[in-house]
Amino acid sequence: MISLATLGELDGLRHGFMTRHGGVSEGIYASLNCGIGSNDEPEKVRENRARALRLAGLPEDSLFTAYQIHSPDVLVVEGKWPGNERPRVDAMVTRTKGVTLGILSADCVPVLFADPEVGVIGGAHAGWRGAVTGVLQATVKAMVDQGAKASRIRAAIGPCIGAASYEVGPEFPAPFLAQDPAQVRFFRPAARDGHQMFDIEGYVAARLKELNLAEVETAHRDTCGERETFFSYRRSTLRGEADYGRQVSVIGLV
Repeated sequence: MISLATLGELDGLRHGFMTRHGGVSEGIYASLNCGIGSNDEPEKVRENRARALRLAGLPEDSLFTAYQIHSPDVLVVEGKWPGNERPRVDAMVTRTKGVTLGILSADCVPVLFADPEVGVIGGAHAGWRGAVTGVLQATVKAMVDQGAKASRIRAAIGPCIGAASYEVGPEFPAPFLAQDPAQVRFFRPAARDGHQMFDIEGYVAARLKELNLAEVETAHRDTCGERETFFSYRRSTLRGEADYGRQVSVIGLV
């Protein structure tokens, strides 16, 4: 588990960005696969999720995860949702103790948020589509609607695909440059002609800093490049594997 100081020092809050270690899954899912959308054995995923919560010091039955769709949509979580239902959103916020927000990822950017003064927390799954269409801004707005202040919110950016691993095609930069031509700084030429290497971690950090938050901290870990430590969709695809595991990032009020 990786914890970042910007959130780890806050009273009444527990958080953690999980690695792939410490679980019971095997093969391509070894070992702490927390993705219920994977083809791993469901009972192993349930045990892994319980272990992840124990690692973070959070109740084993408190985890809420969404069906992530690369959107800017945010849900306020106030209590249990029925059965196995998973809302189709990419961010959640809460001010309810006993609720743990979980963000699943395997290259996309997990971001955890907290306003410690009023006890409002959030979590966002920022793939490139969600990031460019406003999931980060929407999460902060939802927290403010729950009583937070942007100037008090601390944000922690967890492990994600690094700029050295994220090659994109010629058409990819267009929506970023249409948003702001200065965002060319997040791209550099790739070895392959016409392709670019994209720094999604840097892009997410820059968008968060535009919101004038109290603090933005970054893990600076490459999920694709660190094979022994993290799951990675891109790495699994390049290796021709049939599926991939997901790590979970969690935050909860205690």
